[in-house]
Amino acid sequence: MNTRKFHEIWIEQCDAAHEIKLRYGVKAAFDYLVAEKLFNFVDATTSRPEFATELPRFVAYVRVLFTPEEIRTHLARIGREQREYAAVNDNEEGDEFDDDDELHDHDELIRESPEEIAQRARQFAAIKELLTTAEIGTS
Repeated sequence: MNTRKFHEIWIEQCDAAHEIKLRYGVKAAFDYLVAEKLFNFVDATTSRPEFATELPRFVAYVRVLFTPEEIRTHLARIGREQREYAAVNDNEEGDEFDDDDELHDHDELIRESPEEIAQRARQFAAIKELLTTAEIGTS
């Protein structure tokens, strides 16, 4: 990684999310910051201790950017979307397609293994807990 400090990464992402929220709404900002950037950040904490050190501050900033109601609403939506994705992925895993078959609605679906889906569910559960717990540590 270059000489940028790790806190600069998430601060820039939070600033971008604030602009997205103003311009495109809460859903777009939440998806960008939480469903994309925070997921990636949490994933990085497993192998990069410098990310783990910054995680409480990143989460605290997210909790300031969104109201508790916005957080609950969008976490519930993302949870539903993940369950639907897992169900579709599971149902289509064994499907075989003939050349004559029309395109399925979920052809853009990126196939993931059950292990990858389970890992993503664990990450989501951790993020949900971080964002909804009454107090978080900052050390």
